[in-house]
Formats: sequence, C-alpha cells, structure tokens
Amino acid sequence: MAFDPRHKSRTLLDGADRAAARTYFRAVGFTDEDLSRPLIGVAHCWIEITPCNSNHRKMADKVKEGVRAAGGTPIEFNTISVTDGIAMGTEGMKASLISRDWIADSVELVVRGHLLDGLVTISGCDKTIPGMVMAMARLNLPAVMLYGGSIMYGEYGGRRLTVQDVFEAIGARNAGRIGDDELHRIECAACPGDGACGGQFTANTMSTAFEMLGVSPMGWNGVPATHPEKEDIAFRTGKLAMDVLRRGLLPRRIITKKALLNAIAGVMATGGSTNAVLHLIAVAREAGVKLTMEEFDRISRKTPVLADMKPWGAYTAPEMFDAGGMPVVAKRLLDAGLLHADEMTVTGRTIGEEARAAREAPGQKVIRPLDDPLKTEGGLVILRGNLSPDGCVAKVSGQKKDVHRGPARVFDREEDAFQAVKAGRIKPNDVIVIRYEGPKGGPGMREMLHVTGALQGAGLGDTVALMTDGRFSGATHGFMIGHVAPEALDGGPIAALRNGDVITIDVKKRKLDVELSAAEIKKRLKAVKPPKPRYTWGVMAKYAKLVSSASEGAVTG
Repeated sequence: MAFDPRHKSRTLLDGADRAAARTYFRAVGFTDEDLSRPLIGVAHCWIEITPCNSNHRKMADKVKEGVRAAGGTPIEFNTISVTDGIAMGTEGMKASLISRDWIADSVELVVRGHLLDGLVTISGCDKTIPGMVMAMARLNLPAVMLYGGSIMYGEYGGRRLTVQDVFEAIGARNAGRIGDDELHRIECAACPGDGACGGQFTANTMSTAFEMLGVSPMGWNGVPATHPEKEDIAFRTGKLAMDVLRRGLLPRRIITKKALLNAIAGVMATGGSTNAVLHLIAVAREAGVKLTMEEFDRISRKTPVLADMKPWGAYTAPEMFDAGGMPVVAKRLLDAGLLHADEMTVTGRTIGEEARAAREAPGQKVIRPLDDPLKTEGGLVILRGNLSPDGCVAKVSGQKKDVHRGPARVFDREEDAFQAVKAGRIKPNDVIVIRYEGPKGGPGMREMLHVTGALQGAGLGDTVALMTDGRFSGATHGFMIGHVAPEALDGGPIAALRNGDVITIDVKKRKLDVELSAAEIKKRLKAVKPPKPRYTWGVMAKYAKLVSSASEGAVTG
C-alpha cells in the first residue's frame, strides 16, 4: 500500500469541522494550497549566544525552499540550546545534558500537537544533535537530520586552533607558562565564525556517527558551516525530506541494531567523544533497540583508529572534510569487513552503497589506510572493577600507556578540583577523583574540560589520571575515565574513596580498581553522608528524580 504523505495533517486540517484550525494558519499567511500539501516541520536550535547554532535560521530558510520545491509545506519552529563551551566550569554546565532530553521533549510536543506529516531537524551544539535524533526515533515519522556544520579552524603563531587550545591556554597561563597577552591572542583567534567546535569533539563525533547510522545523508553533515556548498546541502535536505515522506521511510526502519553498531564503529575509527556512549544508548532506547556498554567495548577491540583528529591528533573537522570525510572512513570499514553494509539510510541507498561511492582526496593525510592505522583498536574502552561495577568509559585515542597506578586526590565538586590544579597542588602520578557530579548527583553530569584543559596546560596531562561520575568534553584528552557507575549519589563505590587510596587503571585488562577489600568499601559506604541536594525545585530537581544511570544513557523517559 502506498504511504499517504498527509497521513497526519488530514485529521488536523480537512473538512468543515476543522475550519477553526485552518483560520489560525490563515492568520500567519498560509493559503488553501499550502494547507492541501503535506506539513513538514523544520526544527532547529538557533540561539543568539553561540556559533554552534548561529547559522540555523539561514539553514532553515534553505530547507524550507527545498520542501516547497518538492511539493510540501514547511513549518519552522525552534527549541533551545545550552552551549557547553560557554557554560564549562560553572553551575551552568549542569544544564547541558538536561537540555538533550528537553530538546527531544519539546520537538516531540510540537510535532504531536500539530499533527505534522514529516520532519527535518537542524542541529549544532553537542546536545542538540542526539536530542533531535531522539525526537525522530520517538515520533517515528519520515525525517532527516542535518548538522549545521563545523566551525573553521582559527590560526595563530603558525598553528591551526580550536576551542580546545583556549582551554589549554588557560591552564598554561595559570601555570605561568604563557602570559595574559598570549592567552588573549589565542582567545581572539580560535573561533573565527559560524559552526560547532572544530575537532572530533562531541558535536562532530555525533554528526559523523549519525551519518554512519543513516539518519543523515553520508557526507552532508561534514560540510563545514561556512562552506559555499552548505546552503545547497540544506536545500537538498528539504527535497530529500519530501522524498523520504513519499517513500514512507520511518526512522525506526533505519535505527536498527546493526545500524547502531555501524555508528559505534565510526566513533571508534575517528577517536570520537566518550559522550557517544551516552547518546547512542539513549537513541537506541527511544527506537526500542537494546544497546549496552559492552557493545562499545566489543567493537573497540576490533576497530582501528584511522582518523588523525584533534583533540589528541593533528587535524580539524574541516580538514577531515577536505580529505573526503566520513564516506572515506566508511569505505575503510567496509574494506575491513567491519561495516554492516546492507543497512538502509535516508537516501534510499544502503550504507554499503554510500561507502563505495566515497571520493578520497589524493595525497590526504587525515584518514590513514587500513595497513597503517594510528591504533589497532578503537578510541574508547569500557572499564569495570570494584570502583565501577556498572561500567565506565575511558578515552584512549591518544594514549600511549595502558596502566596508571597512583594515590587518590578526592574532590566532591569540579570547582574544587580546578582550584587544586590552578594552585599547583596536583602532583605527577596522582589520580584526581571528582564525584557527586553524576546525572543525579550534579545534577546534570557536568563535563570536566575546565579541569582537563588546565591539566594539559599545566604540563600534567601525561602524568596524572582523572576519574569522575561526571562526563568529559569531546575536547578532552589524557588518561581520563568518566561515567563511573553507579554514581556517588546512588551509593557507588566512588563515594567510599579517601585521599591517598591507591587506584589502578588497566586498559588492557579493562579494570578500574582501588586497593581496598570489599568489606572495607562496604564499611565506608555505610558511613557516607551525601551532600544535600543543590536544587530542591525546578527543572534541575525534576531531572534528578527522573534520570537513569549513565550506564543506561542518562535518560529521563
């Protein structure tokens, strides 16, 4: 049976009984012809505070042109964004992960409330990308996701910069390695215009993962925000949305278990952000697919790191695009037998067909050949042990060592840890522990780039380790373990730690342990008095009551 392109809006708009609904549409300029066509939501996250989403209105205009050209009626609406790079290191950062689920909720409510037939979502900053795809999976209407694109790199002193360099420059300034003038010059150069952070940080990790998943056309997300082709990509996205609608291709037909495994392989091959674990588990849950942390580790063990990307590597996202982008990575994975090639994408072609069409720039150095990978295993690993029985995530893309053993330096707030680094109280071999920053304990599971950037800038990045029940920015590198579960507020063993306890991190054995007996940990946990909730009303308190463990995607549904 053919799919009805007006499968929802007929109920909203057709017949004499719906005259009142139509009169509201007329008031804002819609015509009889407009209301006879399929209604396509164009959802975006424009906000006047961040380059990550600053081109969304312009992208939306082009998407709408494409929808109209293909016979649909676009309806634009926007939701929110919380910008990690701005909020980092403050109480504001607690709002970031919370915003992911709120974005999904708000898009879902607009589409359900107005019986839209299809959807284009435009995303940019870190949480907007999974939030939009979570909404698509919930609604299960024909839909396409378009990423607004990466920012271009900045330039200073012969180096190509990203915002990562600013965070590390703050640490260098606090350690006396550079002065205020140089910090200011780096600050002014790092972010030259529209677009999300320019390394394989969380935004670009998720945009590339969703190309691999198939909910975005292969290669389209990778076009940088200010590239001359980006507006044409947006126009083509609008036309594609109408094609997807007429074919009746639903997100849950695309978001399968095998497609999610393809997305994970893409994350591993590009040395992507630890946040991909949270976000892909959350998307899987919305699509009704079971996905566990163990799947990430299993894929990591057999997937080489191929893309030499910042924060730990040499190149930026625009340089990855110039090299051939994610299609080239997909082709490498296909050639290695690591891609489920028959999975469907929004284009109507399989991911294998998309990979075979890859065009690699001659002589490019960003994406390594299969016989010369940067690492033979993926960039993320899952650790367990007596400190994290439910699992945690370590990013090892740029790591050369596999084991770290040292004394714990315990902090109950990120700010306290940052001040200790700034004051020079952290010494080589220390294991910094930041707890009560988990999904419930924060609440909101803050990222720790302020601390990790300070460590790198102070020259401690290679000599210390850090573990937390919070998160890390995609711009983080070093020996860092996040998402420790259960979190401290849920009585996880991390709450039992004291200064000086000896912690061992063993990547090859996938272990995170403290040298304490089970009896001693149990005894200490009985005596723990958690801090009082920082929020007792409002969205933060509501989130703390609803949110699941990080090991389950930190979802509220």
